Amino acid sequence: MTKQRILGIDPGSRLTGFGIIDVDVKLTTYVASGSVQSARGSFPERLQLIFQSIGEIVAEYQPQIVAIESVFVHKNAGSALKLGQARAAALCATFCMAAEVHEYAPREIKQAIVGTGAATKEQVQHMVTSLLSLDGAPSADAADALAAALCCAHRQRMHVRLNDVAEMRVIR
Repeated sequence: MTKQRILGIDPGSRLTGFGIIDVDVKLTTYVASGSVQSARGSFPERLQLIFQSIGEIVAEYQPQIVAIESVFVHKNAGSALKLGQARAAALCATFCMAAEVHEYAPREIKQAIVGTGAATKEQVQHMVTSLLSLDGAPSADAADALAAALCCAHRQRMHVRLNDVAEMRVIR
């Protein structure tokens, strides 16, 4: 596994979190995180802001992999549709690069980072801060995006290890 840069995205129609980490076989390094605030303007204007902002982040940091939270429907179908559109705007902004895109359910990300799919936002923030040795906790949206990136990094490392084991069995 060579060094890879992963962009995690926590989509939202008002706040879209992003988190960037560098990963190699043994080391995970924090690069940047934050959120795109798109609470003002008409909904199409907010989607445009998400698209442009994520596009600028991609251009600046040049990630090879994108890890994004999948959409889930909780109680309000209208909210889920808006979330899906915000997710699409963020995802489309990453298409200008030749990147792999990996989707993870919110429960899967929480399970990978905290150990339980029912973790609270505060627990995710705490674990992200600890895993990346950050001086302070990132915002909830940025922490969720970093958690998506970390989940992807864990999965990538697992696949590398499984491939190594499979190759060792073939050699014997």
